[in-house]
Amino acid sequence: MSSVSVVGPDEGETIQLGPTRMRILEDGSTTGHRLGIGEITIAPHTQGPPQHRHAQHDEGFYVVSGTVHFTIGETTHVAPAGTLAMIPPGAPHTFANLGDEPAVILNTFTPDLYVQYFRDLQRMIAGGQELTPESTVAVMSRYATVPATDYA
Repeated sequence: MSSVSVVGPDEGETIQLGPTRMRILEDGSTTGHRLGIGEITIAPHTQGPPQHRHAQHDEGFYVVSGTVHFTIGETTHVAPAGTLAMIPPGAPHTFANLGDEPAVILNTFTPDLYVQYFRDLQRMIAGGQELTPESTVAVMSRYATVPATDYA
């Protein structure tokens, strides 16, 4: 029988990345690494990572609360709660919370490749390295992800 994972509201692996918190709900171990899921809480007035492209995984963002600004190339989409953004491999993207309230996003990775990226960022910060666009891009590069320099 396959194992089942049930993660309660105060459970899951929590990773604090400056003003942004990632709570890993599914790291791929239950899904045969086909799917990873995280809950991202973004503090008010917080920019996300540099605009980037993934080569090997789809990424989904479902806005649970607040409003998130998704920038896809040169187009910014204002996404209130209830909005789903699906990002296929190769599509340049980033996100930000420009509002006055925290925003919460359910984040999916298909396959789960990118879950380890968040763990690596946490380890980098714990090791004393600052979270900067440059250090973030260096960690992204380990996971078939490159900056979208044509939209930087």
